[in-house]
Amino acid sequence: MTLQDMADNYLEKQREQYEARKAAWEKARKYGKKKSKRSISCAPAAGRPMSTDTQQEDTDGNQQAL
Repeated sequence: MTLQDMADNYLEKQREQYEARKAAWEKARKYGKKKSKRSISCAPAAGRPMSTDTQQEDTDGNQQAL
């Protein structure tokens, strides 16, 4: 066995270990815990008018232009 063969074997082993770690990481990423998405309601709250992008309600319920 020459020095070149030993180096090739070492690099091959390192590459296989890397590929195994990468596959495990990708599998965990794909099948891991999903982030929950928050449900955003499009309907306005009962008894309250919807605000527009150019207006904002203050604490008294009055609308102010931005």
